[in-house]
Amino acid sequence: MVRKSGTAQQPPATENQSEGGAQADVLWEYYRRMSLIRNFELRAEEMYKKAKIGGYCHLNLGEEATVVGLMAALRKTDYLYANYRVHGYALMRGLDPGRVMAELFGKADGVSGGWGGSMHLFDVGARLMGGYGIVGGQIPPATGAAYALAYRQEPGPDAEAVMCLLGDGTTAIGAFHESLNIAALWKLPIVYVIIDNGLGMGTTVEHSSAEPLLYKRGSAYRMPSQRVDGNDPVAVRKAAEEALRLAREERQPYLLETISYRLKGHSVVDPARYRTKAEVAELKVHDPLPAFRVQLLQEGIMAEDQAKAIEAEAEEIVDAAVAFADAAPFPQLSGLFGNAYATKVPNAPHQLPGDPVITL
Repeated sequence: MVRKSGTAQQPPATENQSEGGAQADVLWEYYRRMSLIRNFELRAEEMYKKAKIGGYCHLNLGEEATVVGLMAALRKTDYLYANYRVHGYALMRGLDPGRVMAELFGKADGVSGGWGGSMHLFDVGARLMGGYGIVGGQIPPATGAAYALAYRQEPGPDAEAVMCLLGDGTTAIGAFHESLNIAALWKLPIVYVIIDNGLGMGTTVEHSSAEPLLYKRGSAYRMPSQRVDGNDPVAVRKAAEEALRLAREERQPYLLETISYRLKGHSVVDPARYRTKAEVAELKVHDPLPAFRVQLLQEGIMAEDQAKAIEAEAEEIVDAAVAFADAAPFPQLSGLFGNAYATKVPNAPHQLPGDPVITL
């Protein structure tokens, strides 16, 4: 969700076009969204280090342009399956920043009731079908959802589609290949997106994949594919729109690879010592947020004071999200097993930690 305040006045629609073909007001909005994700993730890192957030915490820092571009292409009626680096996608699907932060805090007002945490954000209303903590765990369910859509609807421009996000390391597991094969055989309306940040945890793609151009894996299943610059939100959006069009109208699954380097370690606790100082410096040069800011300023789409107003607005939204999460209550222990099953089943566990094994 991207809220607007009076501090950052949005320019009127204009015919002024950027090189990417997007109107100025659209580029303005993309910068607003990228700024929100950046501020949210920086505060999530801070809160983790203050022990407000437990468990694992994986951030979208450096991937904001990819997140915004992909979500700009996805319709509200489409389904999104994500991996564990999911915060920015949840925000761009319209989830309230306060409830997302509360979930990271493990609070009852979080989007998953405080039981899911950073990796398991979920909202069926937004058709965000979850972040998945198991590498590749999202791919078979996403493929199954695409099969359900193919079974119940005809192809066409108004058809629903599925987008499945995965990391570069996930392309080596069996479920990836099995799912792409099924999708191609059965002509399912799904777009698989490899968010290639160059590292599977701490191992480079070149050291883990005999074919480091990961989008080429689609050719084994006669699936169209391409690689796109993940630091350009317009390029990502256009590529995703075309992939989704093929999925909707022609029942043609698609493999899209975005090159988008994470700025920090694999998770908040990863110091990323596998990167050299030169690599770290190079990443900062290509940081998509300041680069996009410079582009908008140079093209006259945004003025310096307007950029600062957008950035201040993002900080205010995230400040409010942290305050909401801090004030929210923790889940009750009595509800620990409440969501173990979708429906009641015989012999479901009801015992809580500390309860006697045998009651007389």
